[in-house]
Amino acid sequence: TQSRSSAASDVYKRQGMEYMMKAIQAWALATLMAMTALAWAQDERVASQQEQTALAVTIYNNDLALVKDQRRVRLVNGDNRLAWRDVSARIQPETALLRSTDGARIRLLEQNFDFDLLTPQSLLAKSVGESVRVFRPPHPMTGVESVEQATVLAANDGVVLKFADRVETGIPGRMAFNAVPASLRERPTLSMLLRHEGTAERMLELSYLTGGLSWKADYVAELSAKEDSLDLNGWVTLTNVSGTAYHNALLQLVAGDVQRVRPEPRPMLRAMTAEAAADVREEALFEYHLYTLERPTTLLDRQTKQVALLSAQQVPVSKEYLLRGADFYYQGQHSDMGRRRPAVFLEFHNQGGSLGVPLPKGVVRVYKRDQAGRAQFIGEDAIDHTPRGEKVRLKLGEAFDITAEKRQTDYQRIAAYGGRGGVHESAYELTVRNAKREKIVIKVVEPIAGDWQMVAESQPHKKETANTAVWQLTVPAEGKAVLTWRVRVRY
Repeated sequence: TQSRSSAASDVYKRQGMEYMMKAIQAWALATLMAMTALAWAQDERVASQQEQTALAVTIYNNDLALVKDQRRVRLVNGDNRLAWRDVSARIQPETALLRSTDGARIRLLEQNFDFDLLTPQSLLAKSVGESVRVFRPPHPMTGVESVEQATVLAANDGVVLKFADRVETGIPGRMAFNAVPASLRERPTLSMLLRHEGTAERMLELSYLTGGLSWKADYVAELSAKEDSLDLNGWVTLTNVSGTAYHNALLQLVAGDVQRVRPEPRPMLRAMTAEAAADVREEALFEYHLYTLERPTTLLDRQTKQVALLSAQQVPVSKEYLLRGADFYYQGQHSDMGRRRPAVFLEFHNQGGSLGVPLPKGVVRVYKRDQAGRAQFIGEDAIDHTPRGEKVRLKLGEAFDITAEKRQTDYQRIAAYGGRGGVHESAYELTVRNAKREKIVIKVVEPIAGDWQMVAESQPHKKETANTAVWQLTVPAEGKAVLTWRVRVRY
């Protein structure tokens, strides 16, 4: 019995020694990691936003931006490890270019984009295979918090910990890590290895392309009471979901469709702010137009901001009612063409006065004041990039008080060439009723395919294009007007 007791004591001693040796090894490894991380941190030079001396951001229409970030950085002689913090989280690393703006000779040897950001989950995932300390909740009677050493085995769907005598899942308390892995950054960082001669402060500029920044134009127009002019205000809507903020940046906007190899997905946005009365300078840039805000602005991450683009007063405008037919009506016999309402358009020329600048594509929203003086929304339409001197045409909807009824009064197939080909002759009657208290003019557009000839008509038409007949039909107030025509078509 005494022999068995002595043997058991030896086993316990060996297990204790093994446990102690493993604990010492884990401590030594953790210490080495901490010292390595500390040495790396001491060797690395950080360029933060506090050292920023200038920032310029050029934003394009299609979720693309060019960032030029200038900072003052102290470099030593030889190789320098530089951490350029707060770059865009959607940077295109292959486009990054570092240069000296004060004439210093630097040579870039290596660069890495560190986008694996420090979070509790990423810290746990990077610690797989490493030793951690697990603090148990205080004992309810004694209030003493116990601590154990454990190894992280897995951190996928939860955590698996290996203790000296068991394996547990889940976190039984709070965990303490020996160090932060060097690959984890608290902010998006571009780390670089560069070579420099001498020790001095240098002005370095990092430029790169990034996604997550975009802009579009929005316009607000107020139609006058007589509907013969409008006041137009343009806004630039900026969106930033790039993962970083841009403080006091010189902001430039490029209007035009820039060729890109592949588009990037456009992310969601969140907050919104607005700034009025911004001064914007416009100039030509290659085959595009460049708009420069005359004062610096700040664009925070996950923010939408609006700045004023232009303001033009009493821009002459004309209103048009349009009825457009379809060419297939001239290829056969039709019993019912239905009742329709004419579309309402507003037109103005981008010229003269405070307008006359290239208009970026966007949405124009039109308002008109009611009799009580309250502005009411009356329609919106999208416009494309519009140069100086070009016409802007907006479709606002359909007229309520104007109705049109079109019917086919005769049809003959004079000659057949096989299938639906041959010579067709058909006659039509269009009746337009106007419930307004003033007369109106309706533009009637009839597309006619093939070789056609107007045989008869109640009023002369205008041939605007080879396949289009156009009439300007005047309809009296609270009355009606009738237009008739007969066409011979050869297919």
